[in-house]
Amino acid sequence: MTDPADMAPELVLSGGTVHTPSGSGVADVAVRGGKILGVGSYPDAARRIDCTGLDVLPGVIDSQVHFREPGLEHKEDLESGGRAAVMGGITAVFEMPNTNPNTDSVMRIQDKLDRAYHRMYCDHAFYVGATAENAPELADLERIPGTAGVKIFMGASTGNLLVAHDPELARVLASGTRRVAIHSEDEDRMNARKGERVEGDPSSHPVWRDDESAMLSTKRILRLAREAKRPIHILHITTPAELELIAQHRDIATCEVTPQHLTLWAEDAYPRLGSYAQMNPPIRSKAHRDGLWHWLQQGVPDVLGSDHAPHTKEEKAKSYPASPSGMPGVQTLLPLMLDHVAKGNMTLERLIDMTSSGVQRVFGLVGKGRIATGYDADFTVIDRKGSFTITEDWLESRCGWSPFTGMELEGRVVGTIVRGHTAMWEGQLGERAQGEPLRFAGAL
Repeated sequence: MTDPADMAPELVLSGGTVHTPSGSGVADVAVRGGKILGVGSYPDAARRIDCTGLDVLPGVIDSQVHFREPGLEHKEDLESGGRAAVMGGITAVFEMPNTNPNTDSVMRIQDKLDRAYHRMYCDHAFYVGATAENAPELADLERIPGTAGVKIFMGASTGNLLVAHDPELARVLASGTRRVAIHSEDEDRMNARKGERVEGDPSSHPVWRDDESAMLSTKRILRLAREAKRPIHILHITTPAELELIAQHRDIATCEVTPQHLTLWAEDAYPRLGSYAQMNPPIRSKAHRDGLWHWLQQGVPDVLGSDHAPHTKEEKAKSYPASPSGMPGVQTLLPLMLDHVAKGNMTLERLIDMTSSGVQRVFGLVGKGRIATGYDADFTVIDRKGSFTITEDWLESRCGWSPFTGMELEGRVVGTIVRGHTAMWEGQLGERAQGEPLRFAGAL
């Protein structure tokens, strides 16, 4: 018979508005052994955190970050990226494979897992990069514990991972069963359009990497995925036409949008930010931004990812097109989206779905994505009525800048709790990093 003392909470988050699959309401959340013990009334606990007046969300998950380690640590590393994540309310991340060397083998996946364990503040998983050479091994690589799945770059971006043509893409899709993440831009079209780039003018970036570059690639990968009977996840969608197309292929495809593409627009961003607004796929027009919001309100994008892709100020200050594409975003994902909630652009319930339960559903995460008994005790605690200004001294990313510096936002991240450990509370990091690998239903 179980001793009642063995079921006593070690931690209680008390008096907050708790968001569960059954709805939201004021309650306590009890934690024991890093798991959720229950939701209700828990007057006794070894430790209590008063959440009165605050909202307790399922831990927010950012399913697309580039933390640059190994090989590019002058921009970011796993430790600094993890600090930025939890400072912004993120409890777990999926990290991308375009490092130096690429994450494309058993040895290199294990190297990242070893580097991250209890060195990152947040939980983590690592994508394996697809190449023409490693296609036969991908079915085994995607099943390594702590692996988020396979990532395909159909168009060149930061790094040298590229699988651009149909025969190689078909071989990659034929190897394995888990959902494959896609960077969807057509390499041949972009190569043919390099003359559209204007020296010193980053506003020509979306002219070069135009709508058709995205749509051509997305049409191709949808066809190839259907032929291979392989589920895919198309990252950082920038055109409303792609979302309309993906809505017709929900049996095979899920997709992501980013806070950057929902917040910035070309007519304002490039004159104001120059190459600091440069990313792949590009920031496009206000009409594009508004179209993304239309399809988000129709329920088409499944998840939000930051595509956190830092470069140093010195690198970004180079004259376009020598300036690299990418911007930081893991720390600002939730603050930006809370402001969109406050402005009425989306509901808090939709935000929770796109950053926790939706991520669990799309990728088969185990024990994450909801506040429910038996799940990991991951919580993001927010003050919906608080105000917040993004400043450089708040940023934890090694790159030290954000395109959103100076923005005044409604809604504030108060705390980040990972498996019952306080990773951040009121702007102060926890005593030590305790991040561990994520678990997936499709991995060993």
